[in-house]
Amino acid sequence: MASSPLPATASSQGGAEAPLVVLDRVNKHFGKLHVLKDITTSVRSGEVVVVIGPSGSGKSTLCRAINRLETIDSGTITIDGVPLPEEGAALARLRADVGMVFQSFNLFAHKTVLQNVTLGPMRVRGLDRAEAEKRAMELLDRVGVANQASKLPAQLSGGQQQRVAIARALAMQPKLMLFDEPTSALDPEMINEVLDVITGLARDGMTMIVVTHEMGFARRAADRVLFMADGQLVEDAAPVEFFERPKSDRAKDFLSKILSH
Repeated sequence: MASSPLPATASSQGGAEAPLVVLDRVNKHFGKLHVLKDITTSVRSGEVVVVIGPSGSGKSTLCRAINRLETIDSGTITIDGVPLPEEGAALARLRADVGMVFQSFNLFAHKTVLQNVTLGPMRVRGLDRAEAEKRAMELLDRVGVANQASKLPAQLSGGQQQRVAIARALAMQPKLMLFDEPTSALDPEMINEVLDVITGLARDGMTMIVVTHEMGFARRAADRVLFMADGQLVEDAAPVEFFERPKSDRAKDFLSKILSH
């Protein structure tokens, strides 16, 4: 079946567009711990940015701050030219435009796979059931689990559940997808089936920020790699540049440990 169309992106519409996501001097503390230190970067429409670094470097906090699951202490984050709203309906609208896939699948255990994917489009986007189910089945087919539509999440493998979670996020037709360690809770043989789905989204032009420990995926799918350590954005480079010619001692040390195994 042909891939379902993704939302039009600035890059697909042609012309030089403003970045879709802009972070400007973003800071975040957890008590005395300074977990994000003056983070400044941007992401263009259609771009795939992979965030890597040692545990505790601030990667997941950065990802969660972009749709305000974590508040920030200072600096600004804008999405499609709009600053992150504080609360209320504006924040709900933003979250509808920013899909997020977590380490844990966060599916509704008492609802079928199909119900999990149709719930958001019906409640938030106002789709009728027939249209929501048609779109959901297209997306479930796209991620390879259409034959599981009538099952409950507990009847699926971890890899299948994560692919359902991706379909659920895509069903909202987001402008941006955030992935926070999407394979870290999976058995090794299930990791590639999820990464293959994300790689397919990259080929189709979905704007994505992916926090991961999977270096092969970062090399293969990223337009840019952000390397974080100790709450700082240490390097921002194309994958070839980063993996073959890292500039900082911190990145060289990280890569020597992670690539030697």
